[in-house]
Amino acid sequence: MEYTVNINGIDVYAVYSEENINEIFIPLLRRLKHLYEEKHRRVLAFLAAPPGAGKSTLLSFLQYLSVNTDGLMPITTVGMDGFHHYQEYLLTHKIMRNGVEYSMVEEKGAPETFDLELLTDRIRKVASGEECGWPEYNRMTHNPREDAIAVAGDIVMLEGNYLLLDRPGWKNLKEYADLTISVTADSDMLRGRLIDRKINSGNTPEAAARFVDFSDMANVQTCLEESVDADINLELCRDGSYKGKS
Repeated sequence: MEYTVNINGIDVYAVYSEENINEIFIPLLRRLKHLYEEKHRRVLAFLAAPPGAGKSTLLSFLQYLSVNTDGLMPITTVGMDGFHHYQEYLLTHKIMRNGVEYSMVEEKGAPETFDLELLTDRIRKVASGEECGWPEYNRMTHNPREDAIAVAGDIVMLEGNYLLLDRPGWKNLKEYADLTISVTADSDMLRGRLIDRKINSGNTPEAAARFVDFSDMANVQTCLEESVDADINLELCRDGSYKGKS
């Protein structure tokens, strides 16, 4: 099935196979509905995946399926990018990598550049069933836009790089989730996808490769190497399809 959506100002085209739709995506959405019927309260699911794995596009497609497939419940989808620290904070704080000190703004996207305390508090509110605002990241101002979304649905799916990160503070997030999904992929494939994404944002191929190799790939390795297993573990293949991992 062909699917097009605008993600952060960029039109993204994806193709999802009927096999994936019928054997992975719809069963996942049915499972979320059954969890809601069983628990009689809001259900919160995490979708964790490294940069370049198509998290936002997949979540958008799952939302599309949830409202266009008989027998399912509509889902609300949100992301963790709105919890980046403000640019002013990143410009005035440092981070260490491989023994070298960098400005946080140079490492934007690393776990340390997110406001984990605020993210934890907002996840707790969503998990408790509270109606609350949710921030989005504004790529024009390079800052979060507070309360851009009102979270009020019965089934909420949250996507992000570090939702299953096995580090202090981050690893506590999992206790709020009713279901966790992990997507992994080959790091070389992700590098190519990330470079293409930067080029589509207006960067030259050379500038895109420099940025991805310095910043994005470090975050890719963090996600791939330091995340715990999920309830559902999927792998993104080179042809764009998904397969389950045992």
